[in-house]
Amino acid sequence: MSGGDARRKLAAPTLAMLPRIADSLSFLYTEAVRIVQDDTGVCAQVETRQGTDRVYLPTAALACILLGPGTSITQPAMATIARHGTSLVCVGAGGVRSYAGIMPASLTTNWLEKQVRAWADDASRLQVAVRMYEMRFGTASAPAGASLAQLRGLEGQRIKALYRLMATKYGIKRFKRNYDPDSWDDQDPVNKALSGANTCMYGVVHAAVLALGCSPALGFIHNGTQMAFVYDVADLYKARVTIPMAFSLHASKDPECEARRRLREEFRAYKLMPQIVADIQALLDPSSITSNAGERSSDLVHLWDPDAGALPAGVNYGFEFSDLAVE
Repeated sequence: MSGGDARRKLAAPTLAMLPRIADSLSFLYTEAVRIVQDDTGVCAQVETRQGTDRVYLPTAALACILLGPGTSITQPAMATIARHGTSLVCVGAGGVRSYAGIMPASLTTNWLEKQVRAWADDASRLQVAVRMYEMRFGTASAPAGASLAQLRGLEGQRIKALYRLMATKYGIKRFKRNYDPDSWDDQDPVNKALSGANTCMYGVVHAAVLALGCSPALGFIHNGTQMAFVYDVADLYKARVTIPMAFSLHASKDPECEARRRLREEFRAYKLMPQIVADIQALLDPSSITSNAGERSSDLVHLWDPDAGALPAGVNYGFEFSDLAVE
């Protein structure tokens, strides 16, 4: 086998070679680069006066790549990224606004089926929504018998109290949450950092949702958007991660950039990627949590049977109809 053939073979990994989504790095933000595929792998190119600088991207170890302004990508590079199970998200300057996502094909529908069953029944959907609020409250569980409207109100009060606490801690006399992309430059550093960090958080959660085979559109608290479930899951971590971090950047001259850098460190320090995977599974089916959370399955397809459940695919079942032959 020639050196070029060997490199191309490595660029097309098998399922066994891919890391679990729970073990993935969080995200990579790119801006003003050209992403291409060569004989070695996927790299980001930047044209300089000295020539072309190349930085190779660890695509198989990334949950998602955020494509910022000025970034272009070739079809071969996109194909390799998709084979690696990495999501692509097109974002605005600083990763602030998410425009579109290019996601790899799901390898299994196991968790999608659990999500659909829980979402389609009002009673089970309410149970998942209550579990989400209980996760947000942390040690203080939701009051017994509280309605969804009451839980929303309690969560709103908790976030307002957190804003006041953070403002007092960092000596900010007045703070109001504001997200207005049309007047972005007029916003204060805390709002800029919070919006930028939340968008990166959405990209990572979106990648985790797709890697498990779930639908980002079937939300349990949010509704009416293709990102409903992503917003549901991302809200679990804002009070612990993005809100305190944003207030700590109140004096930053470049809050969006610093927010992205710190968020990467937060993901590494708190091991948030495996936490996101485990939390999604716990929300959808608490009884089925295993030590293999986030594992990519090589059992791609099976057949459904109302009596037997899942049957193996790739099997000829013609013999079962021999007794129905017409004479």
